[in-house]
Amino acid sequence: MDTAQRTPIASRLEDSLRPLIKGALPVHLTAWDGSQAGPTDGPRVRLTSPDALRRLLRSPGELGAAQAYVTGELEIEGDVGSLLDVVRAEFTRRGLSGLPTVAALRSLPTLVSLAKDLGLLAAPPSPPASQAQLRGRRHTLRRDRSAISHHYDLSNDFYALLLDPTMAYSSAWFGEGDELDPRRPLIEAQRAKLDLVCRALQLKEGDRFLDVGCGWGSLSLHAAEYYGAQVTGVTIAAEQKAYIDERVRARGLGDQVSIELRDYREVSGQFDAVGSIEMGEHVGQANYPTYVQTLRSRVRPGGHVLVQQMSRRGAHPGGGPFIEAFIAPDMHMRPLGETVELFESGGLEVRDVRAMREHYVWTVDAWLATFEQHLDELTALVGEEVVRVWRLYLVGGRQAFRDGRMGVDQILTRRPDETLPGRSHG
Repeated sequence: MDTAQRTPIASRLEDSLRPLIKGALPVHLTAWDGSQAGPTDGPRVRLTSPDALRRLLRSPGELGAAQAYVTGELEIEGDVGSLLDVVRAEFTRRGLSGLPTVAALRSLPTLVSLAKDLGLLAAPPSPPASQAQLRGRRHTLRRDRSAISHHYDLSNDFYALLLDPTMAYSSAWFGEGDELDPRRPLIEAQRAKLDLVCRALQLKEGDRFLDVGCGWGSLSLHAAEYYGAQVTGVTIAAEQKAYIDERVRARGLGDQVSIELRDYREVSGQFDAVGSIEMGEHVGQANYPTYVQTLRSRVRPGGHVLVQQMSRRGAHPGGGPFIEAFIAPDMHMRPLGETVELFESGGLEVRDVRAMREHYVWTVDAWLATFEQHLDELTALVGEEVVRVWRLYLVGGRQAFRDGRMGVDQILTRRPDETLPGRSHG
């Protein structure tokens, strides 16, 4: 038996990492050779293959860990969220800002020696099949369609099992004041959100309403059915358009709702009101002024525009390496104040901002419960790897909103009416 085969991999790995993580492993680790290290009462992680370490040595942060998890090379026993909480809290207690970098790992002679003994310095495995592979310059029409298709064209059946019957894929509204109830059924909370949007936009019978990034049509259908609006919805996800078209036919709304497969930059015409629910995150930082100008030019003078949008501070405006690689490539978020400034600079008057951060936590709670309830069906539809991607996405997203690392807000704006008395016509 050679040295590498006799090596207790887990304990050597822990000893190698101690100087970098300022102490013992925060989790109980079992390696593929059966060796163990770390606290026996801690969350349990199992490395089922040397490929897990190969990925982590090349991408030691969030991306490498996510790749190993979604492929099953790294198994988490028990609740994924609990493990993430423990690791984050322990790293904070030790004064660590995050996972080690490649350079930091390569500075550890004992770790380099272990990697050589185990033959881990060869090229890492290929990226998982569920990881996005986009080409071309960011936020061209073609690349944006590819990025959106990667996420939203996964399967209408998949989203129907995950979401409530409204098919609203955005934060719900669980009320405020005496009416606030986090235990409210998600379908009621989503309908309350749709009502909130329609009332803020002052929609009434016959109004021409543009729904930019209409998803599976929850807002478009609600505005037509309950407010009598004449709706144009736009999406660049072909699966979404096919789904909404069927819902429009089933509800007899063909004379009120028209769904177009086109980019927001390709929309023409003018409308009485414009809504865009959690779509602005996908347009990119450089294109955000274009997005604002498009919304402004599409609404009549005096008309309202409402955007519901996620916000984020600090590093990784795209949401972090995992989100950017597996979920929403090319996404860009910024602090709320910067988005408000972009609307004001683009000629839209900000009339109201409604914070909804806690509401997203309760929304994702409901999605997670539905996800676990339909786990077998979801796995049959998209496979184990994609299910792992989504578990990590939902759990991590919930924690980001819970901890205030991300927010979501409804920003209500109005295009000034230059014909009103006292307005400049220059």
